[in-house]
Amino acid sequence: MRRWFSPPKTTAGLGLAAISYVAVDYLRHLSPTWHERLQPALWSILALIAIYRVPFYKHWSSEFRAAIPFVASMLFMLACLLFEALSVRFVTAVLGLDWHSDASPLPDTGQWLLLSLNEKLPETLVEILRARIIGLHHFLMLFMMLAFSVLFNSVEAPGLGLGARYMFTMAIGRLLRAITFVSTILPSARPWCAAARFRVPTYPHHWAQKYYVPYASDADAIRQIIKWDIAYADTGEHLSDYQPDWGSMNFLINFLRPTPGEGASWFSLLKKAGGGCNDLLYSGHMLVAVLTAMAWMEAYGGYSSAFIWLLVMHSAQREIRERHHYTVDCVVAIYVGILLWKMTGFIWPAKDSLRSRRLAKLDRIQGRLIQAAKDSDMDEVRELLKEVELGTQESRNKGQSKHLWLFSCAIIFSALTIVLLAFTLTSDG
Repeated sequence: MRRWFSPPKTTAGLGLAAISYVAVDYLRHLSPTWHERLQPALWSILALIAIYRVPFYKHWSSEFRAAIPFVASMLFMLACLLFEALSVRFVTAVLGLDWHSDASPLPDTGQWLLLSLNEKLPETLVEILRARIIGLHHFLMLFMMLAFSVLFNSVEAPGLGLGARYMFTMAIGRLLRAITFVSTILPSARPWCAAARFRVPTYPHHWAQKYYVPYASDADAIRQIIKWDIAYADTGEHLSDYQPDWGSMNFLINFLRPTPGEGASWFSLLKKAGGGCNDLLYSGHMLVAVLTAMAWMEAYGGYSSAFIWLLVMHSAQREIRERHHYTVDCVVAIYVGILLWKMTGFIWPAKDSLRSRRLAKLDRIQGRLIQAAKDSDMDEVRELLKEVELGTQESRNKGQSKHLWLFSCAIIFSALTIVLLAFTLTSDG
């Protein structure tokens, strides 16, 4: 257990925990019986070890300072996810189900490459590439394990600061993703998906009937609309959509296009949006995976970071192989995730802020320390060094208030709740 408490460069405890989690969870495909036994045992052990370390954690006041950015990042991410859900429903509903079933998938050279490799690689390797080793909720859980490792001094405190950066970066990524895929509607790699998952009208919205349908398949019509820059086709009368009474939210009817059998709540439609069916450029699954890998690499490092990146690559080729996304979606998600993580370093800097404060304190007492050394006054040297330690380590502050203890309990409870919610709500992205 000592390795859990060592500096990040020498410890392997977190990496072993991550590998164990992924391996045990994969047993659901190999031996469901052993999976039912080992997964609760593993999570119970990890939770008990974390709870045991809570009273010895030294940085609750820095966690307290990071709480407001953490909550603000969470609220921002929820707002971005709401906008994304609206956009997912819109791009599915605006053209109707008939378009989804008739539109041909885009040519994807990345998938062609994977299919050709299936014919050339050993069958065992192909089966490994096809295996469902890692999913979205795995990456979220790996990040939760990373954030909790502040309790073992494996990751630089505060853990809430790392969580705030992760959620803020993800929120920016999801917002940019929604803006991207709602700008141009691309056909799904799975033409049957929309009809199986959505209950939107079969015919296009009147916007599409006026501005898209008359010019979609006629080259001369496209040439004319480019020349005149105005919609000139006579579309006649269009079918009216169902108009529920949503009160102040009635403006959403044009975007969500509800049907009578979907209930009276606009929010219930958004919960059904899930991961969507169109090609949603770029991949949300891959964005989460890349942000987890970037956080792991920066906060912890070591060989386990290489393991996480291997899981990211495996997840990317499976997304393409199973036609959940085109190759371009995964490629763009990888470099967007890397760039966004680099841009948000101001929220949770990689540098050791505690070390910086200690050096600043040493700089202030440098003269007194040198004089005490010249006078061979070891008692004064010890007092000065103790002053540095007291000024930089929150753990030495004996007056830790009851408020911080209540705060620490609330943080642990909230984090465990988020873990459970991530397990149950992230299966579809």
